[in-house]
Amino acid sequence: MRKIFPLMLPVLLAACGDSGKSATPGAGMPPPEVDVITVAPASATITQDLPGRLQAVRSAQVRARVEGVVEKRLFTEGTDISAGTPLFQIDARTYQAQAAAADADLAAAKAVFARYTPLLEIKAVSQQEFDAAQARVKQAEAASAKARLDLENAVPPAPISGRIGRALVTEGALVGKGEATHLVTIEQLDPIRVEFTQSYSDLMRLQQAVKSGKQKKADAAKVELVLEDGSLYPEKGRLQFSDLAVDPNSGAVVLRAEFPNPRRELLPGTFVRIRFPQSQLDNAIRVPQRAVQGSALGQFVMIVDAEGKVAPRPIKTSTMSGGDFIVDDGLKGGEQVIVNGLQKARPGAVVKPLPWTPGAPLLATPPAAQPAAAGAKPSEEKK
Repeated sequence: MRKIFPLMLPVLLAACGDSGKSATPGAGMPPPEVDVITVAPASATITQDLPGRLQAVRSAQVRARVEGVVEKRLFTEGTDISAGTPLFQIDARTYQAQAAAADADLAAAKAVFARYTPLLEIKAVSQQEFDAAQARVKQAEAASAKARLDLENAVPPAPISGRIGRALVTEGALVGKGEATHLVTIEQLDPIRVEFTQSYSDLMRLQQAVKSGKQKKADAAKVELVLEDGSLYPEKGRLQFSDLAVDPNSGAVVLRAEFPNPRRELLPGTFVRIRFPQSQLDNAIRVPQRAVQGSALGQFVMIVDAEGKVAPRPIKTSTMSGGDFIVDDGLKGGEQVIVNGLQKARPGAVVKPLPWTPGAPLLATPPAAQPAAAGAKPSEEKK
């Protein structure tokens, strides 16, 4: 075997040499296609993705106001209902009897009062007796109203419109004995609310940049919602509330926004990210996040030069503008940066650049590098 191996070595080397030659671009194969963008300075809105959680705008816990046994559930779980919709039927026979007795007492009290009214004029009854009869009428009216209210509460209605959850009691359950039993929860989902936080240090840094004139204040009234899969929710939201105090435990300020949710796609409890506009920057160069790569030496992009060859270009990034990096150094404008097809873009290789269409299907490429400055932290945003 030792003698055979040296004899086979030239053959293997020759075979490897042939395969290497056939793989070269000069063997008649057309240059691979890559998607590129031509970068140019333009106005950009600096954004920051902030963690948040969806909440219902209004939430109502329906509780039993009277004691009794649940006879029937009158709604379908997980559906949208209107305010005033009957939800449960509690055994009302006791309350019907109490209401009838209260009505009878009220009728008797009114009859006595009606007889005393003409007798008072002829001094057949005293003023004290007349006042007592009048007081009994008022007491009977209050007792009748209380009995009627208990009878109505035997069929608890929906206090608000919204989506009703699962029933927390079943038929045959005794409710309202000693406590107001929680029966079901209704949540209003359109619009839906998001509470999110922003670091106070980031807020102060932004204010200093605006004061120094390096950046302009952006319109923060409208915000975007980034879903768990990284896609953008199609409806834009509006900022509703900004806390005036800093949480001493987290060092953050609480903010609140509302988003339209007509199709009920957003559900309370979901963790999302809010793309929050911070400031406006003039003459900014932007590149898509997926075009930026990282190495031990720093960040870089792959560009296509005037000869159609691929070359790496070191860059420095700082903040984010939506899904793009803001490039502070390394690009001046006019460069063709490869966005899609990076697996084909070997340094020195000849490629065919094609304009990239945002939103088009993208091939798998190495993950984007992290920004150099602390203003935007994509690694934290993905958490």
